[in-house]
Amino acid sequence: MNLYNIKHNEEQVSFAQAVRQGLGKDQGLFFPEIIPTLANIEELLALPLVERSQKILTALIGEEISEEQLNKMVKNAFTFPAPVKQVENGVYALELFHGPTLAFKDFGGRFMAQALATVRGDGKITILTATSGDTGAAVAHAFYGLENIDVVILYPQGKISPLQEKLFCTLGGNIRTVAIKGDFDACQALVKQAFDDVELREAIGLNSANSINISRLLAQVCYYFEAAAQLSSQERENLVISVPSGNFGNLTAGLIAKSLGLPIKRFIASTNVNDTVPRYLATGNWDPNATIATLSNAMDVSRPNNWPRVEELFKRNQWKLTDLHSSSVTDAETEETLVEMNNKGYLCEPHGAVAYRVLKQDLQQGETGLFLCTAHPAKFKESVERILNLELPLPEALAKHAELPLLSDVMENDFNQLRSYLLK
Repeated sequence: MNLYNIKHNEEQVSFAQAVRQGLGKDQGLFFPEIIPTLANIEELLALPLVERSQKILTALIGEEISEEQLNKMVKNAFTFPAPVKQVENGVYALELFHGPTLAFKDFGGRFMAQALATVRGDGKITILTATSGDTGAAVAHAFYGLENIDVVILYPQGKISPLQEKLFCTLGGNIRTVAIKGDFDACQALVKQAFDDVELREAIGLNSANSINISRLLAQVCYYFEAAAQLSSQERENLVISVPSGNFGNLTAGLIAKSLGLPIKRFIASTNVNDTVPRYLATGNWDPNATIATLSNAMDVSRPNNWPRVEELFKRNQWKLTDLHSSSVTDAETEETLVEMNNKGYLCEPHGAVAYRVLKQDLQQGETGLFLCTAHPAKFKESVERILNLELPLPEALAKHAELPLLSDVMENDFNQLRSYLLK
């Protein structure tokens, strides 16, 4: 598999190098040179999740990793289902929270850990990533206990839910967590500065595990096929998918699935009030505002890292960017929507509610709607219980961490402090 740096097309790397390196020159994102068109989509959709995913990832990655090894990686990573549940007539939820950390990022995090363990070679590796909520837990649990791989996770102090924090800040061992006095964009900027520091990067074998790493993105392609596989062929003909969007990796993966030949009529990028992309699509002006904390905190991103990949896909496929629908939802509307969904018999959380609301606004007669549920409602226990006036039992994955002490360090938004910390 050959990939190129979107900022510097002349920088070309293999899949293994892209996984190890994370980012290219000038923090450019790596992107596949070729996305093949898959034959016999209907036959592919008839296969079980793991077997189908093995074929999809083999087609994307090619012969660089043996088929036997790649099949093993997928089997080890995808050990949980992604069921589709009907919410109402013609509207479905794809539940991506049945993995060990109850969030969609378990798919990408676990596959990346398998990929890095396969292609790592010799030498020390330090994973440095920023999280607005769910990435941290997925990455921490995927890499926990792996030899010679240290993980450092930055997150905005006081801006993720207490249970999200408990899930990845109580592990210890090779997992270090740092609460930064700032927002998610500040955390992300610190990660970028670290990657720009060549001396630091080489000293600690720096790598990133957020959605800028191509291995995570490719893994996420697979659950779009899994969603379509659970719908009837008639429902697949006019399928519209609403993606709760923060850093835009999830949407990028869906667009890759469409490029591979999965029949998706259109995508909707659903955001909270951090609405850089909806405003950009409406006006043509890229004008990020300061990040605002919301109920759907994993989407509190004003400068989405993956947006260049979205534009690259539209350009390469000669799709019109105006065909990407997008809208934003306020916290008041999110609360209202959670109540509405609960009254219909579907218990959701803020991110899924944002995606559902925008989908319902956008869906046309004769279309089938699907929205992504990216986290278990219990990960947002406090807000969901308050809004719906009910008590949520904690799933075992959360309950066992809820009583453990936090092991995080607290740090100013200061790169020199972070640099010293990483070199310890």
